[in-house]
Amino acid sequence: MPATDNQGSFLNRISIRRNQVVSMDGNHEQELEDLELFQKHVADRFADLLSQSEDTLGDGLLSISWLRKLLDVFLCCEAEYKAILLLGRDPSQISKPPLDKLVPEFHDRVVKALDVCNAVSHAVETVRNYQKLAEIAVTALEQRPIGDGQVRRAKKALNSLMILLEEKEGSNHKSTERAWSFGRRSTNATTSSSKDRATSASQFRSLSWSMSRGWSAAKQIQAMSSNLVAPRGGESSSPALPVYIMSTITVFVMWALVAAIPCQERNGLLTHFPVSKQLGWAQSIIALQEKIAEEWKKKKEKNRLAGLLEETQRIEKLGVSLIEFADSFQFPPDADRLEEVAVQVAELGETCKKMEEGLLPLQQQIREVFHRVVRSRTEVLDLLDQGGKATASIM
Repeated sequence: MPATDNQGSFLNRISIRRNQVVSMDGNHEQELEDLELFQKHVADRFADLLSQSEDTLGDGLLSISWLRKLLDVFLCCEAEYKAILLLGRDPSQISKPPLDKLVPEFHDRVVKALDVCNAVSHAVETVRNYQKLAEIAVTALEQRPIGDGQVRRAKKALNSLMILLEEKEGSNHKSTERAWSFGRRSTNATTSSSKDRATSASQFRSLSWSMSRGWSAAKQIQAMSSNLVAPRGGESSSPALPVYIMSTITVFVMWALVAAIPCQERNGLLTHFPVSKQLGWAQSIIALQEKIAEEWKKKKEKNRLAGLLEETQRIEKLGVSLIEFADSFQFPPDADRLEEVAVQVAELGETCKKMEEGLLPLQQQIREVFHRVVRSRTEVLDLLDQGGKATASIM
């Protein structure tokens, strides 16, 4: 992939420069050139993500495939950021203004990002549960000839799926009954529905309480975005800029993950955080932010916020239609309607396949991000410690 090739040559160049003896002026010019190249790489990578977000063939914005590419971009940018900050730099420089303030602030965001990674990684298990319920419905509705037994089994799985989707966001009871109570008119049906709801809610809780009960993904993102201020004046061409760029990327990536995957307490999630439109490298990030925020607002208006993950939205939409089919099913089924349902079942099956193939690698990438930023934070802290010891020895 071109971004990886660019990254390799970029990192090699900085590594070579680290071992060269150059004048202070020459070194400063080289750092400015490296900073320009870093900004170009960031701009190119996010422009590519923006282009891919418009894919209409099923791998567009906030699909599993797109999120995996987003995490690849994060890892590439993080490696280059660390090279610019650390390689060839006197450790004492990080202890001086403006880095003495900006680096600790970035590390504070990193600690919060680790919590988000944990919550999202665990929430992927909930999405896998959606997938399993959808697969049960696919298997049942693929049977030929199809009869009452297969339809009832599919309906039960799909009703459980819809209950999990609503429980995940804590939707109010009236609205969810209105949205999902197809065919729940009799007392027996209501009793059965209540039992299904209690069982599904219990399953959901067993999957979701990896974080403390008071932890909120929305508040975590809000805290990460606070004090996110672009460098001004001379700082805009200093090491302060890559710290700001990486802070912005970290906030955006964590925000996108939280918007896509239904982790704990997303009520009040930001739809905007400040990024200056005057910054060339940030244009695609801003465009992506606006697109995701617009999708979030649309879903919120419909009171359906079980995550913006493309595959989750698709199984939700297909599930509604297939429940309607199950509610009105009579044997023998109408041939035209059965053909229409077969197309929907095939699409649901294809979506489940994508989830089966992509969710585990996505979860592994989230964990890789977690371990990468932990290592980087440790390396910077070690460098700061070296700088502190060097300063003390001089004094």
